[in-house]
Amino acid sequence: MPGKGDDYDDFFCGQLTELLTGYGPLFSVWFDGACGEGPNGKRQVYDWERYYALIRKYQPDACISVSGPDVRWCGNEAGCTRESEWSVLPTAFYTPDEVAEKSQKEDGAAFREKKIDMMGEDLGSRDFLKGAKGLRWYPSETDTSIRPGWFWHESENDRVRDADTLFDIWLRTVGGNSSLLLNVPPDRRGLFHENDVKNLLALGERIRAAFGVNLAEGAAFTADHDDGIHTADALREDSWDAYFKTPDGENTAQITVALPREAEVRYIELKEHIPMSQRVERFAVDARSRDGEWVEIAAGTTVGYRRILPVEPVLTGAVRVRILDSRVCPVLSFIGIY
Repeated sequence: MPGKGDDYDDFFCGQLTELLTGYGPLFSVWFDGACGEGPNGKRQVYDWERYYALIRKYQPDACISVSGPDVRWCGNEAGCTRESEWSVLPTAFYTPDEVAEKSQKEDGAAFREKKIDMMGEDLGSRDFLKGAKGLRWYPSETDTSIRPGWFWHESENDRVRDADTLFDIWLRTVGGNSSLLLNVPPDRRGLFHENDVKNLLALGERIRAAFGVNLAEGAAFTADHDDGIHTADALREDSWDAYFKTPDGENTAQITVALPREAEVRYIELKEHIPMSQRVERFAVDARSRDGEWVEIAAGTTVGYRRILPVEPVLTGAVRVRILDSRVCPVLSFIGIY
C-alpha cells in the first residue's frame, strides 16, 4: 500500500489506535527504519508527527524507538558497539528519512555481514557538539539477531549464536550505555527453535553466574571529597533514589570500595545518575595489591546509565574508581563489583 498518501496514513493510524487502546500499557512503539516501495517504485511519505501524537495521547509512557524521537538506532545490525556511547546528541541529528536510507532493505547476506557503524563512531564528544543549536537526550538501542538473519531458516539451525557470543554482545550493549533488542525468530510451528532456546537459557545462566553476587555488599565506600550531602555510601544500593556527587566545580573524584574480605574480581559495574544527565568523559579503575599498591585494571571514557567492565581476574581487598574528567561535577548512583 505504499504511495497511497492520506489513505495509507488513515488506515495505518486506525491500526495504531487499536494497538494503543486495546492491549493495555505499552512500554515501546518500535518503527523500523526500512521504507517499502509500492507499485512502480512509489514510496509513502509518512506523517510521522501524526503517528507520534497518537502515541503520546494514548500511551504517554511508551518510548518511540528507531524512527522516533525517544530511542535511536545504534547504526548497524551486527551487534557492534561504540567505545564511547553518548546519550546527549545534537537536536537536529537525523530524520526518519535518513534512518530509512541507511536501514536494511532485505534479509540478505550482504547486509548481515556489514559491521560498519552507519551513524559514525563519535556522536557526542565536545568537539562533535560544537556548533549544535541544541541538545537532546537520545539513548542508543542495539538490535541484532540470534541467527544470521532476521527470519528462521531450517538451513541455519546450526548457526545460532552460542552463549559465549551472546554474552559478549550483552556485555557490550547493556554494559555499554545501550539497550539490546535481540531478535529470536519463530519457526514454521510458531515456536522458537530448540537450538535458540538452549542458547538463550545458557546466556541467562552466564549472566546469573557472573552478576548474581555483588562483592561490594557490606563494603565500606569512601571518597576523597563530596558535596557534604550526597556521599559515597549511596553507591552501595543500585537505585535512582540516592547518588554520590562532588561539589560544584569539582570534576574529578576518587572513590574507594574496601571489600569485607579479599576476593577475586572479574567485573566492575558503574552507573551514572542519569536523571541529572550523562557527565563522565574519562575514568579508570584500580585494584589494591597485597603490598598496598594500587594497580590499574580498567579504564574507559563514557559511563552513562550502565557500564560493565570485564577485567583480568584479580585477587584484591579493595577497588578504587577514579573519575578523571567530567563535563560538570560527576554524579554516580552505583558501583558494583563481581
